[in-house]
Amino acid sequence: MTLRLLFNEIRSAVQKISFDLGYPAVVFDVSESSKPEFGDISCNIGFLLAKPLKKRPSEISESIAALYRTQKGSLVSEVNVHQSGYLNFTANNSVLVKSILESSTEKNYGEFDLGKGAKTVVEHTSVNPNKALHIGHVRNIIIGDTVARILHKANYDVNVLNYVDDSGLQVADIIVGFLYGGFSKEPPQGQKFDHYCGDVVYVNITERYETEKSLAEKRVLVLKELEEGRSEIAKFGDEITRRVLEEQLKTCWRLGVTYDCLNFESQIIRSSLWKTVFDKMKSLGIIYLEGEGKNSGCWVIKSDSVEEDKILVRSNGIATYIAKDIPYAAWKLGILDDPFHYKQYIVQKNHQVLWQTTLEDTGTRLDFTGDRVITVIDSRQSRLQNIITKIISDFKSGKKSYMHLGYESVTLSPDTAKTLNLETGGKSVQMSGRKGIYVNADYVLDILGVKTYEEAKKRNPELDDASLVKIAEQVAVGALRYAMIKQDLDKIIVFDLTESLSLEGDTGPYIQYAHARAVRILEKAGKTPEFGVSFDCLTTIHERGLAKAIGRFDIQVEDSARNLSPKLIARYCHELAVSFNSFYEHVKVLTAESPEMINARLCLVWSFKETLRKALDLLGIDAPDRM
Repeated sequence: MTLRLLFNEIRSAVQKISFDLGYPAVVFDVSESSKPEFGDISCNIGFLLAKPLKKRPSEISESIAALYRTQKGSLVSEVNVHQSGYLNFTANNSVLVKSILESSTEKNYGEFDLGKGAKTVVEHTSVNPNKALHIGHVRNIIIGDTVARILHKANYDVNVLNYVDDSGLQVADIIVGFLYGGFSKEPPQGQKFDHYCGDVVYVNITERYETEKSLAEKRVLVLKELEEGRSEIAKFGDEITRRVLEEQLKTCWRLGVTYDCLNFESQIIRSSLWKTVFDKMKSLGIIYLEGEGKNSGCWVIKSDSVEEDKILVRSNGIATYIAKDIPYAAWKLGILDDPFHYKQYIVQKNHQVLWQTTLEDTGTRLDFTGDRVITVIDSRQSRLQNIITKIISDFKSGKKSYMHLGYESVTLSPDTAKTLNLETGGKSVQMSGRKGIYVNADYVLDILGVKTYEEAKKRNPELDDASLVKIAEQVAVGALRYAMIKQDLDKIIVFDLTESLSLEGDTGPYIQYAHARAVRILEKAGKTPEFGVSFDCLTTIHERGLAKAIGRFDIQVEDSARNLSPKLIARYCHELAVSFNSFYEHVKVLTAESPEMINARLCLVWSFKETLRKALDLLGIDAPDRM
C-alpha cells in the first residue's frame, strides 16, 4: 500500500458524498497538503462547486466534511476545513505507515501498470561513428536510457535502439582523411581510436577542405561509394566505423547504458525499405520532382511554402538525412515488412544480448518494432522530426505513435571553454565536433573518478584498491548522469567542469551518500529489522515525513512515465535523500529508548534504503554501500 491508496480512498469518498448531497459532478484535485498544519491531504472541490452552487467554498467543504466524519475509511483519522475553503485530511498514521513500510519490502515496489505491456521503441544515442562521445551526446544518451528504464518500470515492453549513421558526410570525412589525407589508421599509443578519429582526423580534414579542393572532390566520391556499399572504399569505411562504434559503446557501457539492437543506416539504404517508402510517398503525392529553380532535379517534400520545401533526394541521386530517416521510422512502427536478419553483436555487462541488423541470411528473425516510437533527438532537429511525424501519419499509423522527445543542447561555460583555449567574452559556447570545441565524456568521467577515488580513500582507509576504484566509478557516473537528468528538457545545460566535480548540494553523490549512510546504520545494528510489528511509535514529523516520501514512489513512476519526464524521478530521489537526512539529524535510531522503537526505526531506514536504490536504478545510478 502506498500514498496512492490514501488518495484513492479520499477521492472515492468525496465523490460519493458530493453525489449524495446532490452536488453537480466536477473533476477535483486530491494532493498532498502544502503545509503540515493543514494535514496530509487537501482537496479543492469546494472551490469548483462554489459557482454552480452559489455558495462559499468553505460552506460547501463543511457540508462534505460533516458527512465524511460519519463514514471515514481506515486510512483517514481527521477531516477539517480551512477557512479558505480547502478540505483537509489527516491520515491514520499507524495504518498508513505500516502499510507503506511492509509494501516497500516487495521486490516490485514502485512498479505501476500504466503501459499494460504495450510495445514501445526508444531510440537514442545515434552518434555519427566518426568521433568520441562528448558531453553533449551524453545528455541524449542519459535521457533515452532513463526514459526506457522508467517505461519498463511502468510495464511497457521496451526495445532500445541505437541508429548507426555509417554512410553520412561525417563518416566520409574521416575516410577521406585516412585514404587521401595522409593520416595513419592507427592512433598514437594510449589514445582511444574514437578520440583519435574525432580530435585529429575529423577536425583537421574539415579544415583542409577550404584550401584543398581535391580533398573536397574526394569527399563526394567517398560518400557515393559508402551509400552504394560494393567497393573497397565501402568495405574500408565499414571497418573504420565499426572500430569507432566499438569505442563509443565502451563509453556508453561505462555510463551503465545498454541497447537491444544496433541499426545500421547503410543497410537501411541497401535494403528494400527506401524503395518501398519512396514509391509510397510518390503515390500519395507527398513528394514531387522539382523541375526548375535551385532545387531543380531534386525530389522534394511538399510544403505550404516553397521556402519550407525539404529536399529528399538531391539532383545527383544522393539521399539526404531525412530520406534515410523516413523508412527507418516506418520500420520502427512495423508499417513495412522487415527486410533484416539479425546476429549477435555482443553480450553486455548486464548479460543482455545486443543484436545488430544484417542483410545476410543468418536464419534469425526478431521483432524490434513497437506500437509507439519515442525518438530522442535534440530540439534543433524539431522541424525535421515534425516532417517525419507528418509523413508517418500519412502512412496511417496510430495517433501519437511516433513521438519526438526533444531537449535543449549542452553548452560549455566560459571557464570550461578556456581549458580549450577559447575566449568567449564571458559567454557560454556551443560545442562543435567539426571545430573541435567539446569535452569528451571519457575525460570527464576520468577526472571525476580521480577526485572521488581520493575522497573515498580518505573516508575508507580500510578498503582495498579494487573497492576504492569501484566506488570512484560509481560516484563519477552518478555525478554525471544526475547532472544531465535533473534539468527540464527544455532548458539548456551550461556544463562547467569544476562545478561538475562538486559532491555537495543537489548532486548525484549527495543522494548516493544518503544510501551509504543508511547502510552503515543497518550494519551497526547487526540484525535484520522485523517488519511484522506495530509502527504506532513512529509519530514524529521526521518519521512520518520519511514514510510518506517512501510511499510516493509509484506515484512518481506513473507521473514520469506518463509525461516522459525523467526529471521527476531525479527530483524524487533528491527529496527522498533530504527527508532521510532530516530524519537522521533529528531522530535517534540505534540508541532509541526501547527495543521496539529501535526495531521500528530500523525498518524505516531499511525501507528508505531499498526504495532509494530502486529509484536510483531508474536513473541508471548505482547505490554504493560505502562512499
